[in-house]
Parts: sequence; structure tokens; C-alpha cells
Amino acid sequence: MTPQQQYGTELGRFLRARRARVTPGQASLPTGAGLRRTPGLRREELAILAGISIDYYARLERGKETRPSPSVVDALARALLLEPDEVDHLRSLAAIAARTAPEPPTSPSRTVRPGVKLLLENLRPAPAYVVSRTNDVLAANPAGLRLLAGIEEWPAKERNVARFVFLHPAARDLFVDWGNQARGCVAHLRALAGTDPDAPDLTRLVGELLLKSPEFARLWKRYDVKNRSYGKKTFHHPEVGDLTLGYQSLQLDGTPGHHLLAYYAEPGTPDHDAVALLDLLAHQPDYRPATPGTASSASS
Repeated sequence: MTPQQQYGTELGRFLRARRARVTPGQASLPTGAGLRRTPGLRREELAILAGISIDYYARLERGKETRPSPSVVDALARALLLEPDEVDHLRSLAAIAARTAPEPPTSPSRTVRPGVKLLLENLRPAPAYVVSRTNDVLAANPAGLRLLAGIEEWPAKERNVARFVFLHPAARDLFVDWGNQARGCVAHLRALAGTDPDAPDLTRLVGELLLKSPEFARLWKRYDVKNRSYGKKTFHHPEVGDLTLGYQSLQLDGTPGHHLLAYYAEPGTPDHDAVALLDLLAHQPDYRPATPGTASSASS
């Protein structure tokens, strides 16, 4: 298979997955009286909605056509009712499939610059950490690592947010909305896989999660793509209790794929107090949270 066919196949997978998610009713098409054997839209229905020939669309899905025009891509995006992140992903897939010479893969750097590490310290007590494009935790301030309760038990090279969410036994209790967190992790990796499917760091991580987590495998088949750079998360933390924090992801120039993820809470709120306590406890490794009816046993 040529590189163009490979990327064309990835484009086809995405189109097929999204086509299966759109019902005739959502597309303002008559449903008819008979039983539909195809989930979502049929190929011919999508082709008509996008204003292209059925044969041409079929070739796109099969990876036989790899150079759709921007107008065709936009028409397919409208017909598939894609959200902005999904539209961007479709355009990226189409652009990569059309390249005459694929770009050589690059080895992602795991090195975090000293200035970024200093920035992490200056953000204290706010939890913050730096992640790679596949969400490896490359550096963190004390509260940042402690926020992901239990991840510090793993060797540094195994600390990955997606691996933690799906494979660490503490993750389901830590994230109040674990399902949403899990979907976000998979959607991020799916977007990366669409544009760089052979990246060794990505294939190793995805292969491990497909093998070890049925939940990951189920979500992976959905082919959702989304990048969330800000929002709120609620934690049920074993050391500081329940807290809701805002978060913001910042791209770090100079180290491709690296992002700094910082959490924050309004000063004077219980959430901010919990963050400050989390930062303090990070320097007390023998601390264990009190069980009901006992006193806290933080070491001095």
C-alpha cells in the first residue's frame, strides 16, 4: 500500500464512522417504511447530500480516491453535520492523503526546557504538568502530580494520562465524570492517529490500551475526534476531598507536541484551599487521609 493509499484509507475510515452516526431524520431525509440494514446514512444518501457522484464517494471511503477538492471536503462536512473539531480533522486527513511525498516521521522529544520547569514551580500551588502529544506526563509541579492520585506509583516513563484513566484502579473514583474524561482521552488520540497513524509512540500506547481495556477498545471504534483545551473537571480526591477546578491547556512553542496543562480555582474558595493543601501534602509522602472516626496523621 502506498502512503497516499494508507492515508486515503484513514480518510475513508473517518467518513464511514461519521456516516454511521447520522440518521436520515437528522439529515432531513425520508426514513421509508422498510427495515434499514445500514446504521446511519447509506453511501448513496450521503453522496446526494454532498452533491457528488455515488461512485466517487465510494472510492473515497475505500481509499481509492485520495485527492478530494476543498469544496468536496466542505460539502461532506456539512452533510455529515460535523462539529468544528471534526471538520478540522477531515480537512487534515484530506490534505495528508493528497500529498505526493509524505513527510518523514519525527521522534517526539521528551525533554522539558528548564524555563518551563521553572514556570511549573511558579504556578504553585496551582496543579500543573507538561504532557507530550500522546499525553505522557513529562514534568509536573508537586500538586500537579499529586492531583492524579496514584500515578506517582508508576515509573516516570509509564506516567501517561490516558493509561492512568483506563488502567489505574484509582482513576474511576478520582474523576467524578470518568466517562467524559475517558471519551476525551480517546478522542484526542484518535485525532492524532488520523494524521500520524504510524507514529511509534502512538501505536505503542494505543496497542496497549486496546489489549488491556475493553472500554478503550469500544470507544476507539467510534472514531470520535475532539481536542478540549479548557473547561472544568471535578475530582473526588482521596486526600483533599471533592474539588472542582478550571483548566487551561497551553501549547509550548519550540517543543512540538508539548502542552502545559494548568488547573486553577478562585482564591478564597474551598477548592482553592484544597489545592493549597494538595501542594503542601506533596511534600509529606507519609501522609495518609483520615478514615471516618480517626484523626489525620500528616507527618511533620
